[in-house]
Amino acid sequence: MYKHFLKRLFDFLLALIALIILSPILIPVIIGLLLTGEHYVFYFQKRIGYKNKPFNIWKFATMLKNSPNLAGGFHTTRKDPRVLPMGGFLRKTKINELPQIINILIGDMSIIGPRPLVDKTFDPYPEHVKASIYNVKPGLAGIGSIVFRDEERLLSETTLPPQEFYAKHISPYKGELELWYQKHLSFYTDFMLIFLTAWVIISPKSNLVYLVFKDLPECPKELK
Repeated sequence: MYKHFLKRLFDFLLALIALIILSPILIPVIIGLLLTGEHYVFYFQKRIGYKNKPFNIWKFATMLKNSPNLAGGFHTTRKDPRVLPMGGFLRKTKINELPQIINILIGDMSIIGPRPLVDKTFDPYPEHVKASIYNVKPGLAGIGSIVFRDEERLLSETTLPPQEFYAKHISPYKGELELWYQKHLSFYTDFMLIFLTAWVIISPKSNLVYLVFKDLPECPKELK
């Protein structure tokens, strides 16, 4: 019952409340983006959603409009030259993701779920993951985004090309984490993931997620 009815009800109510509470943050960000960078506020991008159907995700603009066609493609590293003046702060604090509250309100997304990906970052998933990862709606946050909260650091420090490191090490483990989530989907799991999402913003180096969920898939040594 939770998965098919209550989760959607909670998503809608919490998203509506969040939009109201966060308006003192959202409005100044909108004004700031209008006055800096390339003077546009929202970035719309086609992502893979529920049952692998595409939808347009809302985000605050943090990078140059032509970023996907510049060096780096869909992978962002530390000190990426494509990031706009306000972009670094918005990305670090995850404020750039907040417009996805609108996606939640209209039913494209959930508060908690696997992050919606573009084709190029979805394709490296193993076939069994691609077939089932979006049997739940993609989320604003989730187990994958908590564990990989500092994915940009991993991509910056590796000696491999970022795309190769992502495909070889990040993608397989992230996929297993999201399959773990589906097996453990419950109100308790979602509640704790909301708490942990806020926690890692305050304490980015914390490994509390592994203490709360002791049966998570083991993290590969390449990602530690």
